[in-house]
Amino acid sequence: MAQAPARAASVVRLFDAHCHLQDPRVLSVAPSLIRAATAAGVARFAVNGTSEKDWHLVKQMAEEYPWVPERSPDWMDSLRRFFAETPEAAVGEVEVFQQQLELAKELNKPVSVHCVRAFGDLLEILKRTGPFPAGVLLHSYLGSAEMVSSLEILGCYFSLSGFLTGMKSTKAKKMLKSMPLDRILLETDAPDALPKLDDISLLAVPVDSSSADNGESKKDSNSRASTTSNESLNHPSNIHIVMKYVASLLEISEIELAEVTYKNATKLFSYHGSKVHNEVEAVMLTAAQAPARHRVWMVEDAVASDEFPAWHGCG
Repeated sequence: MAQAPARAASVVRLFDAHCHLQDPRVLSVAPSLIRAATAAGVARFAVNGTSEKDWHLVKQMAEEYPWVPERSPDWMDSLRRFFAETPEAAVGEVEVFQQQLELAKELNKPVSVHCVRAFGDLLEILKRTGPFPAGVLLHSYLGSAEMVSSLEILGCYFSLSGFLTGMKSTKAKKMLKSMPLDRILLETDAPDALPKLDDISLLAVPVDSSSADNGESKKDSNSRASTTSNESLNHPSNIHIVMKYVASLLEISEIELAEVTYKNATKLFSYHGSKVHNEVEAVMLTAAQAPARHRVWMVEDAVASDEFPAWHGCG
């Protein structure tokens, strides 16, 4: 587990609720991405696996949640074993897959769902399986404003990435205004979801010198897309672009948005057995032992502690 480098006091504190730092396109430079992002105020990363092949790689990096696009015949047994061995992991990105939703409910863990142009079907499946007291993270949400209230009732959180910048701004604003502030999250989906806005300065993913020397691009069946140029890869520090854009559409300050989304993500990922849960419990125990006049401050500022790890997969 990596520890967060010291951060400048002036920067906001952010929680990247969904990324893929184990992606073969950026794995070799992941340490530098993490250092740059944490220096820019990203205190936590939720790193999502993409198949059985990278679950333990993700566990090494962030002990996070699995997503299963390529499944062996005994994938469900493997998934159960993985959770038995890794109680801090959450149930990971699923493309409207009911068995994983049921497993998330059984384990009382949050589940990350990626839905693309199928929100009607998703809502029906969530209604059949839910509600989800532990929460459902709707990764890169681009659904309609009209569906927000129905999804919220079932336990959904709405995670916003650079893909939002591709939506018509009037539609995006209507969608965002329909969301309760306590259900909004920010994410990068790095190395994907590069924000597409005019007049913005994006941080580039550094080139791996070893790959550049032999002229080979790193490709793997686990990667959802291949790229020939690092210019098309999203750096986790670009979460600031998402924050600025969402704050402008919501007409609130960036500091307020950063604080509320960090608090929301901390709440979502504070399920029993997670590092977030254990750390918050430890701080609250310390607070309970403190003089009464200090207790409220200590509990409310628990998630602000620089003692928290920089990345752990919210597991």
